[in-house]
Amino acid sequence: MVPNISRSMMAGALRVKPPAWLLAGCAFLAYAPASAQSLGDPSPAGVSVAASADQPLPVLIDPQETGALAGTDLSPALDEDFNRLNRREETIDGLRRRIDPDDGQAPGIRIGTFVLKPALSETFNHERQKNGGSSQSRSFMETGLKGSLTSDWSRHQLSVTGEGVIQDNISGEGQEEPRAEIDAELRLDLGAETIARLRTGYSFEREDANDPNAIANADSQSGVHSYRLGAAVERDLGLIRGSLGVDFERRTYGDVELDNGTTLSQEDRDRNLGTLTGRIGYELSPALVPFLEASVGKSIYDLRRDTFGFERSYESYAGRAGMEVDLGEKLNGELALGYETFRFDDERLGDLSGFSLDGRVNWSPHRGTDVLFGVLTYVDPSTTPGEAGSINYELTNVVTHQLRSTLIGRLSNSLTLRDFPSDATASDETTWRTGAGLTWDMSRYLALTGDVSYERTERDEGSSTDTTRVGLGLTLRR
Repeated sequence: MVPNISRSMMAGALRVKPPAWLLAGCAFLAYAPASAQSLGDPSPAGVSVAASADQPLPVLIDPQETGALAGTDLSPALDEDFNRLNRREETIDGLRRRIDPDDGQAPGIRIGTFVLKPALSETFNHERQKNGGSSQSRSFMETGLKGSLTSDWSRHQLSVTGEGVIQDNISGEGQEEPRAEIDAELRLDLGAETIARLRTGYSFEREDANDPNAIANADSQSGVHSYRLGAAVERDLGLIRGSLGVDFERRTYGDVELDNGTTLSQEDRDRNLGTLTGRIGYELSPALVPFLEASVGKSIYDLRRDTFGFERSYESYAGRAGMEVDLGEKLNGELALGYETFRFDDERLGDLSGFSLDGRVNWSPHRGTDVLFGVLTYVDPSTTPGEAGSINYELTNVVTHQLRSTLIGRLSNSLTLRDFPSDATASDETTWRTGAGLTWDMSRYLALTGDVSYERTERDEGSSTDTTRVGLGLTLRR
């Protein structure tokens, strides 16, 4: 006889018996490690998962390990400080601070929309000069004042730079060498592709006693005054760059004081010089621009004939080809090679002709080190009867290195070659100079300076000249 089982009892038994797949799933979830949970899939609210004793939950999870953030997405500063609790204070905009090249320097004086940066220096120097078998030395104080005035305009710019030096002999014998120079340039932004520049300047210097035009047996050589004016227009026409400029210079020479107490006039050397220069370049890239340049000039002396009856006014013609480079502060400048001719009005004076090399290149191999290379070609008219003059080539190299944040070292070298015509009675000259110096910034307003230099002039005919100088001083900046 079949047992009598009620339907209600069977139904209750079926409700309490779970399927096998559900039991397996619960067992897997119960023993799964809590550390396997992803940051992107948090536990539901109100549910806590306890970590097992052998696998504790990490206090902080690196998103690079979970793949939520790639290592390249983190800045170096954030990557270094990720596991630090006391992180460094960030900037307001969250960006890294850029190095300020003017940090630690004197801020200058603001005058309206201009910034004035003056500097006053006082230096004690000792100089020894040897010429052939004779020598002389002197000790002197040198006072210098230099500064710059720059506009802070949104458009156009006016910049003025100046420097003046006076010397006062304390002991010994030797010629004092005062000098002064001031230059101003106004840049006018006429349009997006057109710029106009207006320039003016003045300079004064004492003619060097070793100059071929210097007067023998003189206590004080002639003072040379130079007045300059210039204007230029620059225009960009797509890949073509062009410029046209005109320059005017007037030079006057003061009287020479002789050792017998008399003076000798040098007014027959006073002259005016005008030059017209044009340049056209092609932009291979924003950093490389080859160019061609041509110039024509005229020099007119105040006196048609000098003391010896020679007409020294002349015309000049020059052509150059070069390259302009602009790779930012790493490398910039230009270099040009050409040929120039100077034709004098007096047929008894032969023409001066020769190759020319001009340019200026700035190179910074690494931060804190600046290297300057300069080349200049110019003519130096002669005062000797029957001589036209010489073409001079001057090479300059200056290296500046920041040894410490407050200590800067300098090393300078220059070479000047005076090339006279082959039929000239004057002999070629070679002058080279070398020097080294240190500047210690005691504060942003006060600096201690030290310099040492050596100069040697060698002549194909005649004795050589050696000059050694040592100086120590203070510079006050604002």
